[in-house]
Amino acid sequence: MVAANGGRFHVALAGPDDGQAPLVVLLHAFPQFWWAWRAQIPALAEAGYRVAAMDLRGYAGSDKPPSGHDTPSMVADVRGVIGSLGASSAVVIGHGLGGQVAWSMPAMAPAVTRAVGVLAAPHPVPLHTPSVRVAPVSTLRTLARFQVPWFPERSFTHADGVAHLLRAWGAPGWEPEGVDLYTQAVRLPFVAHSAMEQLRWSLRSTPRVDGQRYRAAVNKAITVPVLSMRGTADPVFTDSSYRRDGDYVHATYSRVSVAGAGHWLPEEAPEQVSELLIEWLGGLE
Repeated sequence: MVAANGGRFHVALAGPDDGQAPLVVLLHAFPQFWWAWRAQIPALAEAGYRVAAMDLRGYAGSDKPPSGHDTPSMVADVRGVIGSLGASSAVVIGHGLGGQVAWSMPAMAPAVTRAVGVLAAPHPVPLHTPSVRVAPVSTLRTLARFQVPWFPERSFTHADGVAHLLRAWGAPGWEPEGVDLYTQAVRLPFVAHSAMEQLRWSLRSTPRVDGQRYRAAVNKAITVPVLSMRGTADPVFTDSSYRRDGDYVHATYSRVSVAGAGHWLPEEAPEQVSELLIEWLGGLE
């Protein structure tokens, strides 16, 4: 348990803790928690990195505050965790929702952000621009259903909403591992509500002042290396969803497609994702 930004965050740690190993922070996607990175944690640790896979606010073992379900608050959480772990900076790698936080780190927490890796996550500016359609219609319909109060939470806590989402967003024929574990984690008190409120903020905030302020904050040139990874069978975001991402990166920008993988890259292609991350990390100064 790591104290940061006025709360406590559950973090899975691995790798050398000698003060010399570079810190790599892993951020999970909705509706998962740190366990989604179970294949990458030992691989990165064996490659010589200190790994910290944290539960985002509102998930699993981390605090579940009644407010602060916005991306800037989660950026502040990650910044605080990096400092509490005794590091001056870290490479931040995020998947899905965690990828949106990772994209935001260079603009909102530049002093602690050494490089950024994003999996299945387009840049937040197009996503938060009402006049730009980045996601397919099917994804927009799912997000629209999540805007309804109470019912989405109940589908995750009293029905098979988690299992349905994992299968629907994976590649055709992929059977997710740990469905029961993810379902149990979402059924912990306040988790389903916190997770849904974060998704609701991403849509509802776009015309509001807080959303406009966030969009202006991240609409800046990124001057640290960025790795973007997507699955070719991802139904959530298509290849065109990423077409503007490189425009925001004024440093080394690498974009990789993982053939046959869906939205859940760390679990659908664990070995390939680990190899790609280790190769990219090894090329950083």
